[in-house]
Amino acid sequence: MPAFDGVPVVVAGAGVSGAAAARALRDLRARVTVVDGDPAARERLAEEGFATATALPPELALVVTSPGFRPTAQLLVEAAARGVEVIGEVELAWRLRGPGAAPWLALTGTNGKTTTVKMLEAMLAAAGHRTVAAGNVGLPLLDAVLAPTPYDVLAVELSSFQLHWSSTVRPHTGAILNLADDHTDWHGSFQDYALAKARVLDADVSLGNADDAAVRTLLDRARGRRVAFTLRTPRADEVGVVEHLLVDRAFPDVPGEATELATLDDVGVPGDHNVANALAAAAMARSFGVPATAVRDGLRAFTPEPHRNALVAVIDGVAWVDDSKATNPHAAAASLASYAPVVWVAGGLLKGADVDDLVRQAAPRLRAAVLLGTDRAVLRDALARHAPEIPVVEVTRLDTGAMQEVVEAARSLARPGDTVLLAPAAASMDCFADYKQRGDLFAAAAQAPA
Repeated sequence: MPAFDGVPVVVAGAGVSGAAAARALRDLRARVTVVDGDPAARERLAEEGFATATALPPELALVVTSPGFRPTAQLLVEAAARGVEVIGEVELAWRLRGPGAAPWLALTGTNGKTTTVKMLEAMLAAAGHRTVAAGNVGLPLLDAVLAPTPYDVLAVELSSFQLHWSSTVRPHTGAILNLADDHTDWHGSFQDYALAKARVLDADVSLGNADDAAVRTLLDRARGRRVAFTLRTPRADEVGVVEHLLVDRAFPDVPGEATELATLDDVGVPGDHNVANALAAAAMARSFGVPATAVRDGLRAFTPEPHRNALVAVIDGVAWVDDSKATNPHAAAASLASYAPVVWVAGGLLKGADVDDLVRQAAPRLRAAVLLGTDRAVLRDALARHAPEIPVVEVTRLDTGAMQEVVEAARSLARPGDTVLLAPAAASMDCFADYKQRGDLFAAAAQAPA
C-alpha cells in the first residue's frame, strides 16, 4: 500500500466516488483538497472538514478524478502539464488493497453490466462466499476494498470512464459483455472507447462475447487465459447453450467433458441478451471455482434491478414493460427482440447515435410507436423509412408531464397480446431527472386507472 502521509492530493469531483476517495485519503493522512464546480457539492464536503477549491492548488502530488471529468477537462490537462499523475477512484482502490486482498472479478460492456454483475454476486453468495457487487453498480470500490470485515471476492462493474483512468488494475477475471457505439463524446472515438474497455482484459482470465465481433477482436489480443461465452453450442474454452441448458466447456468438472450449469428457465429475465448476461456471469463464477449448483441457485435467486425489462403491469391483456435503462440503440435493440408485437415508447437525447439499423431490425415486431423527447424526429424519420405502415404518435412537450400523454397514446394503440415497451434508445435528461424517474413515471401512469 502506498504511503500518503502528508501527501497533497486533489480529488476532482465531490460525488459518490469522489467523496469515498476523499475520506479514504484523509484516513491515510493525505492532505486532501476537493475540487468541484458545484458550490453545493463543495459545501457538503467542507462540512466534513475537507479543504475545497475550484482550481488546482499550487502544491500537488496526485489527482484522483471522478468519471464526470473528461480527459480534455482543463483541470486534468493542467495536472498533466505539471507532471502530476491522474488516476481514478478504481485505480486508487486497487492500489490500497492490503495483503491477501479479495480477488476482483471485473466486467464491462456497453449494455448489461449491472444485470450481469448482480447475477455474479448471487452466484458467489450461493457458493458461500462473502461478496458484494461494487464499482459502477453503486457501492464505491474503495468502500468495498477498505471494509472492516474483508470480503472473499468482489463482483466488480467498471465503466469505460473508470477503466480509462485505471492503469495498473489486474483482476483475477476480466470480461467484456458487448461493444457498441456509445460515449464517443467522452472518449473522442469508438476506437478509444473500445481500448478503454479492453483494459479489463489485462487479467489472469480474460472473458469475452464470442458472438460480438468487436469483443472477439479485443479478446484475441488479451493476456492470460482466454475464455468466451456464446449463445450457440460451446466449443472448448467456451460457456454456451445446448438445447435448453447452459453448459460449461471452459471450466468443466471433468476435463474434456461438458458441465451442465442451469436451464434457460433458471434465467429469470427475458431475452437472449439476458441469457448472454447469465452465461458471462456463470463463466466468471466458474473461473473462481464456483460449483455448478451455485451457478444455478444464484440465477434462481437473482432479482433484476429496476428499469431493466421490468414488467410493471398487465391490463386488459396488454403487458407494460419498463426498460428505461435502454439508453442507447444497442440496448433498445436487445429489448425489442424480446417482445412482439410491440407498441414502442422511444426517444429522448440520442447523443448523435444512428438509429437506422435499430428501426430496420425492429420493424417487423412493431404494432405502433409513441415518440417523445428532443430527438424524436430522428426516430420518426427512421420509422417512415423502415416501418411506414405503423401508426406513430409524437408527444411534443419536454417536461415530466410528457409521460402521461405517452401512456395515454400507447393505451389507445395497444391491443390484447401486445407489449407496451419503454425502451427509449436515448438518454432522459431532456424531460426527466434521469432514466429512473422516466421509468417510474411510465410505471405509475401505466398502473393508474384509465
